[in-house]
Amino acid sequence: MSAHNEEAPNLIGDELTEREAVVLEAGADAAGQRLDQWLAARLGPDISRSRVQALIRQGAVSIGGKPVEEAKRKMAVGEHVSVVMPEPEPAEPQGEAIPLDILYEDDELIVINKPAGLVVHPGAGNWTGTLVNALIHHCGDSLSGIGGVRRPGIVHRLDKETSGVMVVAKTDRAHKALSEAFADHGRTGDLERAYLALVWGIPHRPSGTVDAALGRAADRVRRAVVPEERDDARHAVTHFSVVERFGEGQKAFATASLVECRLETGRTHQIRVHMAHIGHPVIGDPDYGQAFRTKANRLPEPLKSEVTAFSRQALHAWLLEFRHPATHLTMRFEAPMPRDMEELVGGFRKL
Repeated sequence: MSAHNEEAPNLIGDELTEREAVVLEAGADAAGQRLDQWLAARLGPDISRSRVQALIRQGAVSIGGKPVEEAKRKMAVGEHVSVVMPEPEPAEPQGEAIPLDILYEDDELIVINKPAGLVVHPGAGNWTGTLVNALIHHCGDSLSGIGGVRRPGIVHRLDKETSGVMVVAKTDRAHKALSEAFADHGRTGDLERAYLALVWGIPHRPSGTVDAALGRAADRVRRAVVPEERDDARHAVTHFSVVERFGEGQKAFATASLVECRLETGRTHQIRVHMAHIGHPVIGDPDYGQAFRTKANRLPEPLKSEVTAFSRQALHAWLLEFRHPATHLTMRFEAPMPRDMEELVGGFRKL
């Protein structure tokens, strides 16, 4: 079964013409932008860029009365874009028989090793095939009402393409205690989280701290380092240490590092944005590592092909430690890097 479904309902024939159409005019700021990017910004936040792309594939987006075929089509000033809006999605997620890698489970909580590609909770463009759908099927009614309809039991999250350890609450008591621990980010010693990131280049220092506020990027979808005085700025701190260096001391090939990151705050895409900010983006990151894609050309085969084919950020939450909300015992869980990331790291070790 597919881990997620980003496509809109299948709209064909007369169904398209019977739906409500939204007509938008491209202003001067639209010139040169990709159609899907511009539409996602204009229709957001309920319509994601992936949903816009699905609508384009289904013929629901037209310019000048003609259906658009290319999501990457460049916009021109004054164009009128017509979008046949999709039907409303179901309000409550349903259980789905999606396999879970369970590390631990009791009456209070469940700990899983989330694979890359699995969205945590339902949202625009991802109403099915999520971790929440899998948890509802696995846990039944025990998650009902805990933490909200669309995020039952969820006290923290990992990006869709980030793998690793997650804990989910099964009772109100566990949800309250774990939510407080994650909100505190371990400052009181009750929580420890660590990630492994394969990044481009080798940091000048073996360890360091990135203290830089995050806010929305210009496209309104991604995040970026922004001035602290900006209205949407959120305090963000990441501590990193270099675990391994690859290609150090040679000049023929691009270098890389395996870095451990620990969060003092928990902002969206924090590690990915912070590592890119200091010049060491996560390898494979499609959002924050685009400027470094040509680095792969400076690698020997077969590593060059392996890096080029790696379609997600090489980021893994390998460690999670917390105090059990009922027994108050410290619980520690570790998850090895998934095979695709381990093989990629292995390739860099041969440099």
